[in-house]
Amino acid sequence: MKIAIDAMGGDHAPKEIVLGALKAIETYTDVQIVLVGDEKKIKEYMKDHDRISIIHTEEVISSQDEPVRAVRRKKNASMVLAAKEVADGRADACISAGNTGALMAAGLFIVGRIEGIERPALSPTLPTIGGEGFVLLDVGANADAKPEHLLQYALMGSIYSQKVRGVSNPRVGLLNIGAEEKKGNELTKHTYELMQNLEVNFIGNVEARDLMEGVCDVAVTDGFTGNMVLKTVEGTAMSIMKMLKSALMSSWKSKLAAAVLKPDLYQLKTKMDYSEYGGAGLFGLKAPVIKAHGSSDATAIFNAVRQTREMVEGQVVETIRAAVEKTRTNSQS
Repeated sequence: MKIAIDAMGGDHAPKEIVLGALKAIETYTDVQIVLVGDEKKIKEYMKDHDRISIIHTEEVISSQDEPVRAVRRKKNASMVLAAKEVADGRADACISAGNTGALMAAGLFIVGRIEGIERPALSPTLPTIGGEGFVLLDVGANADAKPEHLLQYALMGSIYSQKVRGVSNPRVGLLNIGAEEKKGNELTKHTYELMQNLEVNFIGNVEARDLMEGVCDVAVTDGFTGNMVLKTVEGTAMSIMKMLKSALMSSWKSKLAAAVLKPDLYQLKTKMDYSEYGGAGLFGLKAPVIKAHGSSDATAIFNAVRQTREMVEGQVVETIRAAVEKTRTNSQS
C-alpha cells in the first residue's frame, strides 16, 4: 500500500516527519511512502530508500491560514498535493500534522465523502487508566450535529474499533450530563431513542468523568462538546505532569525519589499521551485521512502510519460504506 504524507505540516516538520516515515518503512515491509514537500529540506534528514519517494513543492499551508480559502487557493501546497495523491488513486491514504481545518477541507473537497455520510467526524483515540483507550467522535469536524449525524458517528466509531483496535463488540456510549435515559438536551434525548435501533452495542448515556475509567470503547457527541472534552483531557494530563514534576524537584529527598521512580513516571507519561494511539481519523471519507498532532515527533508519525496501515488493511472505509448503505436501505423499507 502507498501512504502520502504531508512532510511540511506540524511544529517539527520536516525532520520528525521524515524520521517517523523512515521508522515506519523499516518496520512495515508492505508500505510505500511518498513525502510531499520541499525536497531540499526533506533530504537533509532522508536516507535513500526504494520505498520512499518525494513530490517536491515549496508551497505550504500554515496554521495562520484560513482553512477553506487556503485549500482552494494554494493548489500546490504539500497538504493539498498529498490529498490529491489519494483522490487520483496513486495513494491509499494520507497523513498530515498541519492545519486541522485545512486538512478537513482537503478531505471533503479533494478526497470526498462516502455516499450517504452527511457529516465526516474527526476521531482520536484517547487514553484510559487501564490502557485500552476509547474512540471519541466528533472532536471538531462539525460544531453542531443532528441525531442522524450522531448515529453515523456511532456506526463509524464501532467499525473502526473492531477493524483497527481489535475490539470484538465495541461498547458505544452517548456522551451526556447523566447516565439516566431522560437526561440531556433535545439532541441527546432524540439520539438516545434512535440509537437503540442501530446495529451497534449501545450501552446508553455515559458521563465525561467516567471516560478515562474505560466506561465505553466509543464515545459519541457533537463536535463542539467533543473538542472541549479533548482539550480538557489534554490540558489536565499536561497540568498533572507539570505539578508532579514540580513536586518531585522541590527538595533533594524528592529528587532522589524521582530518580528511583523515573521509569514508572515515563510509563505514566506515555500512557497519558494519546499520540501513542496514532492520529485522529477523519471518518466518513472515501479513503483514510489521518490528522497527526501538531507537535508530533517521529514516534507519533510512526504511530499515525501504523494506524493508517491498519485502516487500509482492515478495509475500514469499505466496511463503513457497506454499513451506511445497509442502514439507508433498512430505513427506506
